[in-house]
Amino acid sequence: MKRLIARLWRAIHGPMQWRLLWLVHATFMVGVTGIVRDSEGRVLLLKHRLWPEGREWGLPSGYAKRSETFEDTVAREVREETGLEVRAHRLVLLKSGFRLRVEVVYEAEFLGGTLRTDGFEILEAGWFSPDDLPEGLQEGHRLLIRGETTRPATP
Repeated sequence: MKRLIARLWRAIHGPMQWRLLWLVHATFMVGVTGIVRDSEGRVLLLKHRLWPEGREWGLPSGYAKRSETFEDTVAREVREETGLEVRAHRLVLLKSGFRLRVEVVYEAEFLGGTLRTDGFEILEAGWFSPDDLPEGLQEGHRLLIRGETTRPATP
């Protein structure tokens, strides 16, 4: 029986194998977060309209799109939400274990642009000193800003 299964598997090679694997294995959304700092060491924080009341402030975050690198997700989300250009660098956190989500966090370099919010998802945006963070900041994001990466990254 094992030989038959192995022969069938080899016979269907390529895209069909990938489709079968996708059907039988867990499928996850990937939440990607960027820790963006400016030349003065301030961190970019956003007040998110759709996040839980009292915990609306956080780092730029969003979900990866199909066929998009996680570094590109950071750049796209920051650009869409703030109009700023960034480049993801060092991977800070890769965490699984959530029901249907994997969390990925990168440090990102601020390249330029004019800060403006998208008006729908983001209510406010600003640069904050790590010593003077706003009330209502996600605790996991506070820990990421401090360099403590033991907690989940997004709500």
